Amino acid sequence: MAERQRLEDGINTVLALEKEADDGEELFQLSEGDPDMVADVLASLRAAQEKAARAELQALLSGEADGNDCYLQINAGAGGTESQDWAAMLRRMYIRWAEGSGYKVEEVDAHDGDEAGIKSATVHISGQNAYGWLKSETGVHRLVRISPYDSSARRHTSFASVTVSPVIDDTIEVDIDPSDVRTDTYRSSGAGGQHVNKTDSAVRLTHDPTGIVVACQSGRSQHQNRAKAWEMLRSKLYEVELQRRRDAAQDSHESKSDIGWGHQIRSYVLQPYQMVKDVRTNHETSDTSGVLDGDLDGFLSAALAHSVGGEEETAA
Repeated sequence: MAERQRLEDGINTVLALEKEADDGEELFQLSEGDPDMVADVLASLRAAQEKAARAELQALLSGEADGNDCYLQINAGAGGTESQDWAAMLRRMYIRWAEGSGYKVEEVDAHDGDEAGIKSATVHISGQNAYGWLKSETGVHRLVRISPYDSSARRHTSFASVTVSPVIDDTIEVDIDPSDVRTDTYRSSGAGGQHVNKTDSAVRLTHDPTGIVVACQSGRSQHQNRAKAWEMLRSKLYEVELQRRRDAAQDSHESKSDIGWGHQIRSYVLQPYQMVKDVRTNHETSDTSGVLDGDLDGFLSAALAHSVGGEEETAA
């Protein structure tokens, strides 16, 4: 039913755009050069053009798991407080984008920094095409600014990694050998009232063959957190498989990126000038405050359009 609705929406959009184009042509012929009518026709066609551009981007979200919810994990890089503060800024940026786009956000796990910021955090973003829009954010994000934690007001460069993986439903099978998974329990940290720090309710799972680690402390019981952690582990392993297939399909594709600490996908420069630039698409803006407040649509759209060729090969 979901697939039927998606296809029906797409067809209706095309039919509506065709009608607007035909209506515009008829009105232009009837205008007989009247400036006011011509202006109205042009305004209508410009609106239709913008609608068509949005529909074109929406049509690119046709990957295997693009329509799914997602988990977005942020990890601070080396650099102590500076990088941990940068990781917290990224978390705020993505939460603001998600909420502004009508998505529901739930923080699943977080570890506060020693002085400020966060060492790591995982958020669950739910809504149509959440993974499709955010999958291109996986990689290393670089910040250059005058550090508020440096008494000498020197410029610092900080790094944080972002990983996005799709939430998978029961129709997708991911086989995990329980003997390959180590389970650790610990006391939850952070705000949570009477249910926090009373028992070892938080759960951490380590998948030995891949080294993938997931943790959950959002539930009130160890049982809830264990179930959520297993769901996250399945999601991570599925993303590993998707990435392997993307790499195979794009082995010679110039846009292929290595997700490692030395390979940033985007730079955020606040000093000595202001610029956010994606190194894969070359999309950039000087509105750094807008981006950090969640205005990511330009970057997400550019990345989606840039990678569509490889994504189509992968889906095939």
